Amino acid sequence: MRESQFFDDVYQLVAQIPAGKVATYGQIAAMLGKPFAARQVGEAMRKTPEFLNIPTHRVISGSGRLAPASAFGGAARQRERLEREGVLFTAAGLVDLNRCRW
Repeated sequence: MRESQFFDDVYQLVAQIPAGKVATYGQIAAMLGKPFAARQVGEAMRKTPEFLNIPTHRVISGSGRLAPASAFGGAARQRERLEREGVLFTAAGLVDLNRCRW
């Protein structure tokens, strides 16, 4: 599969994540039949063209951690957007995947 086709598939799937829910990089990869492609999902998120208006902030690490400071405007910006959508966080500052996983 070409990288561009994989990225297109990632974008189509991520576009379906509703507000108030999140998915992990590994979850997206597995849903696309590529269970070992979590890093490629992350790369697709980093390279998402703005005009596509994909909710990249709803894709997080499997541990519930948010993006590093250099991505998506940083973890604080990502958390702000997720909280506005109703995503819940644990006392440790992780996304509550038990309650908010798509």
